[in-house]
Amino acid sequence: MPGTLYLCATPIGNLGDMTPRVVETLQTVDVIAAEDTRNSIKLLNHFDIHTPMTSYHEYNKVEKAHQLVGQLLNGQNIALITDAGTPAISDPGEVLVRMCQEQSVPVTSLPGPAACITALTLCFEGFLPADKKEKKAILEELKTESRTMILYEAPHHLIRTLEELYAALGERRITLCRELTKKFETVFPTTLEKALDYYKTEEPRGEYVLVVEGKSPEEKRQEEIASWESMSIEEHMAYYEEQGMDNKSAMKQVAKDRGVGKREIYQYLHGNS
Repeated sequence: MPGTLYLCATPIGNLGDMTPRVVETLQTVDVIAAEDTRNSIKLLNHFDIHTPMTSYHEYNKVEKAHQLVGQLLNGQNIALITDAGTPAISDPGEVLVRMCQEQSVPVTSLPGPAACITALTLCFEGFLPADKKEKKAILEELKTESRTMILYEAPHHLIRTLEELYAALGERRITLCRELTKKFETVFPTTLEKALDYYKTEEPRGEYVLVVEGKSPEEKRQEEIASWESMSIEEHMAYYEEQGMDNKSAMKQVAKDRGVGKREIYQYLHGNS
């Protein structure tokens, strides 16, 4: 039976922000993987933690992740910490978490300090609005959102929300986090379509955090190209020339919009003139 990877949040400036649960976990795991062992030893000494440490940082993140996953598969429990804040937000932890998921190794996150969350609480709106008009407007905005989206949902509304997300966004990767930090915590990485299939036979239970993949830059680029290609090249040229661009600049921009070389646009226009 594999061990568990614990993502342990550490203080971003004030040691008083360290939670008792993180301290206990760091004291009881087999190994602590730290971004900078020289920095983390000060933290461990402050809280009287004597667990062995190993380095896990940007320059060994792939090779070391394979080693750590091997230890986890052998039953060891490992805690991952960074110099400050929550692991896997803006550091190499993402690689290790992904490898653990691929090997079905349990991963759990212990809440605590994170600079981005401390800032985000000033403007975060987690639940989609109940008002249909407002909800439709927000879903329309989310269609082109390239950043990862985080939503909250109650169990009795989960299926409806998944249906609405699927209708608005199409197929996207999603991770459903249920009952975080509680006894029946589960983290379910899947896709919107597969999640809907799953909940046809499984009743949603507990409170959910939905982490939804944003639109990829490549997908957005292809949609932009398709929208321009709905115009003729002559119409596309006229669009920019009417805004004051000279012929040469308009031709360059048209070529960029369509993902082709300027020479191709030039040959088309002069071949049709």
